[in-house]
Amino acid sequence: MKRLGLYIHIPFCDRICNYCDFTAFQGANSKTKEYIEALKKEINENKYEVIGCLYNNDYRNLETEVEEGARIELIDISSKEGMKIYVRTIVYIMGKAFENLYNREKIMVEYQLGNAMYCKCDNIQITDEFITKLKNEMQKIIEKDEKITKVEMTRKEAEKFYEENNSSRGRLQFDLKGNKPIYMYYCGNYYNYCYGTLANRTGIIKIFDVIKYGDGFLIRYPSSKEPTKMPEFHETKKLAWALEEFEKIHSVLDVLTVYKLNKAIEEDRIKDVIMLAEALHEKKIANIADDIAKRKNVKMVLIAGPSSSGKTTFAQRLGIQLRLNGLKPVTISVDNYFVERQDTPRDENGEYNFECIEAIDLKLFNEHLVKLLNGEEIEVPEFDFNVGTKRYNGKKMRLAEDEILVIEGIHCLNDKLTSQISKDQKYKIYISALTVLNMDRYNRISTTDTRLIRRIVRDYQFRGYSALHTLNTWHKVTEGEEKNIFPYQELANTIFNTSLIYELNALKPIAMPLLQEITDEYREYAEAQRLINILKYFREVPKSYVPNNSLLKEFLGGGTFDLH
Repeated sequence: MKRLGLYIHIPFCDRICNYCDFTAFQGANSKTKEYIEALKKEINENKYEVIGCLYNNDYRNLETEVEEGARIELIDISSKEGMKIYVRTIVYIMGKAFENLYNREKIMVEYQLGNAMYCKCDNIQITDEFITKLKNEMQKIIEKDEKITKVEMTRKEAEKFYEENNSSRGRLQFDLKGNKPIYMYYCGNYYNYCYGTLANRTGIIKIFDVIKYGDGFLIRYPSSKEPTKMPEFHETKKLAWALEEFEKIHSVLDVLTVYKLNKAIEEDRIKDVIMLAEALHEKKIANIADDIAKRKNVKMVLIAGPSSSGKTTFAQRLGIQLRLNGLKPVTISVDNYFVERQDTPRDENGEYNFECIEAIDLKLFNEHLVKLLNGEEIEVPEFDFNVGTKRYNGKKMRLAEDEILVIEGIHCLNDKLTSQISKDQKYKIYISALTVLNMDRYNRISTTDTRLIRRIVRDYQFRGYSALHTLNTWHKVTEGEEKNIFPYQELANTIFNTSLIYELNALKPIAMPLLQEITDEYREYAEAQRLINILKYFREVPKSYVPNNSLLKEFLGGGTFDLH
């Protein structure tokens, strides 16, 4: 993201648009023209395509009306915010292309796999011919460089619109009482809604691909790190399987969209949905414990997952199931094995990098693991974070025949962490909140957003941090995950999905007021508003409905395991 570095003081309405002749406005004085030219120059000379902007710390596209005193920061596709706009726009274009080709059929954008969105059609078999036709039609729309216009309707106009068009696109807006105005994005005769900013024209999409995958297809796109090239495709079979499994189970419950979930609440069926979702977790955890017990050589369970996945509660619940299999879990903390402070690696800014694997004393950690697996005794260090050194306080540890080590940490899937332990003695588990709930057929809810809302609630309740603080530091958290966790997820023996179909309904009563406290003087206001605009569509579920052993209690508090 590139900061414009100037204030735009324009005494009349203008538009930020690559097509505009920024000087061709009646009544513009020389100072106004100077500002307009500076803005135009920033857009045209930016290294990467400018796709939107922060306008008074709110996300907008390049059709935003500029008012006097506006603060503007350009967003290009090399930023995460810019790539999100890029992805939403390409999904919108896919929807238009699909309707052009198959206007009586329905499609569903199901979930994200790496740098791709997985989609399925209700009644169309995905063939090579289908892929070619869809890709070519998308390319035509992009080459035409058509305008995408956000149209505003009153509730009365929206009521007439939905009656005449027999459409469900964007209907969730209308179904939210008191929500006004109602918006729709038009591109020619095609209309759809998006719960987030779209680009203002189709030609901004330069790189994309469509490939057949499973029973559906993938819309592929670049990453913000390398926005001008398509990354090599790496199949993530285990992740795809975990997502598909949850998708199928929840389709039986008929709650794959927010509309359907809200209906379950309205019709007083939500307790059944909650019980089934929680029973699914319990069954999966029991299956994992059974699988570990069957592997007679396994003496170590390694658990890794991104922030706010529910690792701590999962480890506790897994421990119970392991005990039912005759195995007693014993934990050892990787955090006690940091290298001495003077040996800690530093990042590109010269600050200590505690998240890289080299920050762990791998030699000592592996020596202790080998001794424990051989039945020997070790003295466990306790790391003093204040002074940055390991201290030995006489805490001894030995692993009994019926005991099994359970280790949780960001590097647990990386074999470097346990390089001296044979593969057959290790069982690796990757856990994450892999959201399968969609706003509607075209708008999915990001797994990252779900984890972020979990973290906002937990940080406030148990760490004393505001939502502003959590949003401000979130980018550092995700950067560490991209380096240290995601590249190793396919090395896991199994993947456990900690998402719960009803969780945003339960987290909303706490998260919403915290996000609403953030004012537009802060840059984090844009992200806060984006999350608010998702959460507002969820009907609230009382905290009392959440079972005491639920993974959600790690964030809500008051659970069986008393983790805080």
